[in-house]
Amino acid sequence: MFAKKRPLGKKISELNVGDSYKHHHHLSDQDLLLYLGITNDANPLYLQHDYASQTPYKRPIVPSVALLGVVSSIVSMHLPGPGSHIIEQQLSYPSPVYHESKLVFHLQISSIDLEKHQIRISVTGQDSREKVVIRGTLVVCPAYEPKSMIASSLENFY
Repeated sequence: MFAKKRPLGKKISELNVGDSYKHHHHLSDQDLLLYLGITNDANPLYLQHDYASQTPYKRPIVPSVALLGVVSSIVSMHLPGPGSHIIEQQLSYPSPVYHESKLVFHLQISSIDLEKHQIRISVTGQDSREKVVIRGTLVVCPAYEPKSMIASSLENFY
């Protein structure tokens, strides 16, 4: 994973308002357990059926930040892609997500600021019943154009 050189995502000059990406994701119990193990999060609302059954949710739910992880992956791998970085987020989670949910995420560029080298992306995620589970905006710094190795190695010559 770390040794393989990956091409960079789209540079800011290659992006347009309205560019979008749609991603289907199955949030498996394995995904959830990996997240909970990495973060050492043992919230009973995420794990314990007996506790969750006594809440308005009625069964264990997925941590909201796990949804953000999927969104972050979409930004890093697809829109705008490798080399990009989320620098600001305003997200809400209007409906709970349950274990083993099938989700659809839609990201769309809503504005581009060339001077700041930033784009604004609107985010919406829905479950299989078309209930919105995540909604909001991200400010993203797309990949920078790498400097030429040849140009910098010859900069001492005129």
